[in-house]
Amino acid sequence: MGKISQGVLGGFSGKVGNVVGGTWKGIDYMRIKPANVSNPRTEGQVDQRSKFSTVLRFLQPMTDFLRVGFKLYANKMTQFNAAMSYNLNNAITGAYPSFTIDYASALVTRGNLTVAAGGAASSPSAGDVQVTWTDNSGSGSALATDKALIVLINTSRDEAVFTTAGADRSAGTETISVPSEYSGEDVEAFLGFISEDGSKVANSVYLGSVTVA
Repeated sequence: MGKISQGVLGGFSGKVGNVVGGTWKGIDYMRIKPANVSNPRTEGQVDQRSKFSTVLRFLQPMTDFLRVGFKLYANKMTQFNAAMSYNLNNAITGAYPSFTIDYASALVTRGNLTVAAGGAASSPSAGDVQVTWTDNSGSGSALATDKALIVLINTSRDEAVFTTAGADRSAGTETISVPSEYSGEDVEAFLGFISEDGSKVANSVYLGSVTVA
């Protein structure tokens, strides 16, 4: 039996369904174990395991990116777990057994820095994805020196290509190279920003699905 120490979204120790919780160096963590299909337990447990697996598959390819994107929310938990918690509660759509990620509601970066404006993504040439945005420096907390946080998720391969030190907000554009085998496949594009000193992060904006040239 798992023991919850900080409310429903806090850390826990033990096992709930096929989710195992524990603490390492004072940081709560979660990991998933293969489900025992001969023992599905209650409908609610099966439902929750399916949601957890859906979000886990979405986030795992960008684990390193999330260390930057969710660093301001890693309070007694890892950045990855902070992202899991948010997206489990806000980015799941559909019904069991067909849960999917609502990309428009998902966040891969989170914070109070002013978000990107006029963001768009396209693939103008083979192996490249171009992300553009409107320079909204001076609006709210946005500064010209904020750096772009960009992630491109290839869900068919469970892979992601990203940068955590992209172009300045004032530049209005960044081109990301992707593997040649992505040609003809779709990537889901997200754009966020981080302040030059790393103290502030903006909520990410979903830019849509892009077919790689």
